[in-house]
Amino acid sequence: MIRALLIALTLWPAAPLTAAAEAMSFKLLTNYSQASFRSDAPLETFVGTSALEGIQGTLSGDPTRPQDVKGSVKVDMNRVTTGIEKRDADMRGKNYLDTEVEGNRWVTFEVRRVDIAGPLEPGKETAAKVHGVLTIKQKAADVMADSTVMYIKLTPEQVEQQRRFGFTNDNIKVKSKLSSTFTAHGMQVPQLLFLKVANDIQMLADLVFVRQ
Repeated sequence: MIRALLIALTLWPAAPLTAAAEAMSFKLLTNYSQASFRSDAPLETFVGTSALEGIQGTLSGDPTRPQDVKGSVKVDMNRVTTGIEKRDADMRGKNYLDTEVEGNRWVTFEVRRVDIAGPLEPGKETAAKVHGVLTIKQKAADVMADSTVMYIKLTPEQVEQQRRFGFTNDNIKVKSKLSSTFTAHGMQVPQLLFLKVANDIQMLADLVFVRQ
C-alpha cells in the first residue's frame, strides 16, 4: 500500500513546504509499521519481530523544521516473537526482560534531537540522524538512529481513496536502524549462552505516522 502511495505521488508536484506550515500531531499507523531486533551470536542468529498490536507511537512538530520534531515509540515485548516459543519465554523471563513486571514490559525510544537537512519536501526521502533515549527494562541509554524520513502529502482525491486504510492528508514514513547492548540496560548474557545470544542488540524500525 505504501508503494502505491509513492507511485501516486509522482503524479503530484513535490514542492518545498512554506515557512507558514503549522505544527502537526501524528500517531503511529500500526497496520503499516513494524519494529524488530536481531541477535547475531557465533552459533545462532535470530530476529524478534513486533506484532501489529504491539507497537505504539506519536510525533509532533512542523515539517518545515524537522530537526525540532519530538516523539516516542514503544514496543510491547510480550508481543514480540522470535519464531521459537521456548526462546520467547526465556526472553521474557526473570533472567532477561522480566516482562511480568509492568515497567519492564515496554521497550521505548524517546526522540531528543534530529540532525536533518530540512525542510521536508513531499515525496522526497531525506537522511537523518535521530538522537534519543532507549529504555529497556527501565534502564535508559543514549543512542543514535540512522534514519530516513519521507513526508507523504496526499491530495483530497487520494485521501478519499486511502482513508479506509487509515491514511490522512499528511503522513510521515520513518525507517531507522540503531544498536545497543544488553549490558547498557543492566542485563548480562549468561556465560553458558554467550555463543548463542549476542550482547549486541541491533534494532530496525519501519514506521508510518498519520496526522491526527
